[in-house]
Amino acid sequence: MSWSRQPVNRRAVLATGTGLVAGGVLHTATAGQASAAQPAEPAPALAATYTNPVLWQDFADIDIIRVGDTYYCSASTMHYSPGAPILRSYDLVNWEFAGHSVPVLDFGSKYDLNGARGYVRGIWASSLAYRPSNKTFYWVGQIDFARTYLYTATAVEGPWSRLTTIGTAYYDAGMLVDTDDTLYVAYGNTTINVAQLSADGRTQVRTQQVFSTPSSIGTLEGSRFYKINGNYYIFLTRPANGQYVLKSTSGPFGPYTLRQVLLDLPGPVGGGGVPHQGGLVQTQYGAWYYMAFVDAYPGGRIPVLAPVTWTSDGWPTVQLVNNAWGSSYPAPAVPTPPRAVEPMTGVDYFTGTSLAPKWEWNHNPDNSKWSVGNGLTLRTATVTSDLYWARNTLTHRIPGPTSTATALVEYSGMRDGDRAGLALLRDSSACVGLMRDSGGTRVVMVDGLTMDSNWNTTGTGAVRASANVSGGRIWLRAKADITPGANRTARFSYSTDGTNFIPFGPAFTLNNAWQFFMGYRYALFNYTTGALGGSVRVTRFEVTAP
Repeated sequence: MSWSRQPVNRRAVLATGTGLVAGGVLHTATAGQASAAQPAEPAPALAATYTNPVLWQDFADIDIIRVGDTYYCSASTMHYSPGAPILRSYDLVNWEFAGHSVPVLDFGSKYDLNGARGYVRGIWASSLAYRPSNKTFYWVGQIDFARTYLYTATAVEGPWSRLTTIGTAYYDAGMLVDTDDTLYVAYGNTTINVAQLSADGRTQVRTQQVFSTPSSIGTLEGSRFYKINGNYYIFLTRPANGQYVLKSTSGPFGPYTLRQVLLDLPGPVGGGGVPHQGGLVQTQYGAWYYMAFVDAYPGGRIPVLAPVTWTSDGWPTVQLVNNAWGSSYPAPAVPTPPRAVEPMTGVDYFTGTSLAPKWEWNHNPDNSKWSVGNGLTLRTATVTSDLYWARNTLTHRIPGPTSTATALVEYSGMRDGDRAGLALLRDSSACVGLMRDSGGTRVVMVDGLTMDSNWNTTGTGAVRASANVSGGRIWLRAKADITPGANRTARFSYSTDGTNFIPFGPAFTLNNAWQFFMGYRYALFNYTTGALGGSVRVTRFEVTAP
């Protein structure tokens, strides 16, 4: 950062018999669970009700499936790497990170911040499916409107590998594994298409337009593809305030009939948007649920859950509370979970051999410039004065509505020109960090880190507070209020003893415009305005939420 001193839309069927297909998963009592065994934890007591949002973190464009007794959902990540995170649950309410479907964004140099940048590109709405015949998970998504990529794994934790690339860009893909094991993908914006893949999933056999959205509706996208009781359904969103469904009784290529599911429905999150997009899933006992998301900026797009029933002629109906998506519902009836899921907050000491799946880099990292095991070591990877060009910025979603992140940073390895710290990262960013210059180190609070609507940098930061520090380690803290709405703020502080925190700099107003799509994240960074070679070590990172 040049940190000079000074005083901005996007863009399910009642059935209780066996052999139902939804989201690519054969829902039968014998559907196998392909994920690796987890350490035994005491099973949680099942609550009688749940409240929305079920997860107050930024997980948009959700796809959701069940394999045996385990639920999985995936989400968009755009320019963050690894991409397409997978969450796991045993009750549809309590979720944990499980892995990522796309290990690296190897789709061009811009995703390496090499001569160009991939902000707000990368992983958009995509699909997660499970194929019982080969006990394999599939991820499918298009990149840069150019082509489609398929990745597979036999366990959600990985390893995931690229199966194929297809020349047709399956925009907002939804994969269906049919009861005869044929692979189909529904996709498109306004014009909705269905593609059939080869038996090995590597090539496209055919693709056909199946529906054209009436002008009175506008845009439909976000396909999710299901087969239930012999009927085919394509679940579609009208961004960002409606949900529709197409139904065919004549096969995957239609013809299809359209019905509205919801439009301008009041949502369960104060200040948030209309629940939309997402997908449908059936429990082990035959009940159906719809996991959607609501726009909830500045924090992003957050998942909400509602039960669904079906009309006698096979159309889905969201169950409302006082003509709105309920803030609370009876908890889904599921078998007793085998263990408690891992919490989404807590402490990370970076003692393992790899990063936990809750962490994602801003673009692809330079893997020669970071390590874990004895804390997280970040060696400077980029010479720049611009945080948005800096490689190896490591991000963590911000839990809402309020939360606090605290990083213990050892900084004796910094060199002159180095800039390291803890940021609130989006298209308008701020941080509390360290500046090393002329042999001395200062702790600073910086804001004015901005991008324009084309995601080009317009501001590289201005120092709003500064203090000399010594001793080689410091606690950096950011507290963020991401309650949906305008004028939400974050505040920074620091400590030299881990106990007494000094408020630092003015409050930072968070940008709640939707156009960047991704919400704010906590971000650890280290780059240099001088020469490479410096480093910092983060020995403890804690996220707490009320």
